[in-house]
Amino acid sequence: MPLRKSPRNARQSRPAAAVKPVPKRRTKAARSGAAIDFNHAMIYCRDVESSLAFYAKMFGFKVVDQFRYEGKVVYARLVAPAGQGTIALHQAAPGAAVSSEGVRLYFEIRDLEAMCEKLKRAGVYFTQMPQLMPWGWRHAYLDDPDSHEISLYWAGKNRLEKTVMKAAKEAAKIPAARRSRR
Repeated sequence: MPLRKSPRNARQSRPAAAVKPVPKRRTKAARSGAAIDFNHAMIYCRDVESSLAFYAKMFGFKVVDQFRYEGKVVYARLVAPAGQGTIALHQAAPGAAVSSEGVRLYFEIRDLEAMCEKLKRAGVYFTQMPQLMPWGWRHAYLDDPDSHEISLYWAGKNRLEKTVMKAAKEAAKIPAARRSRR
């Protein structure tokens, strides 16, 4: 049986965790029922139980549902501790690559520095500790147990606002004739 498909016949669900609703911005499309809403990101793992422990212990994600096959967790859906965003952990087929080049998970947290220090004390390796990025958000970068890239960040009031990179702003200040001579 390929493990990429959820083993429906082996479903062992846990009760859903209580999730407080997040206020939604209601666009015209949303009011008409024609809008798409993001549901979750699926993360393929070599060992779901190991990844489940990482996301639950390190970030506080809560298990909403999980499936077992032959006594082993092969799928789990988790909800972020401060909202309704969910991730799903899915057992990769034996020998399948779990690489996610070109995809990075973003988790926002107000007290970014404290979270990064907590994770560092727990043995998590960071490829970048928190830094202010050119677009105005503070970011830290790390990998999960299967080397999926994670960005912990704080955007504050800029989260749903258009931001422009400093380099682009600076380039716009230089006359076009001078830029072409560089």
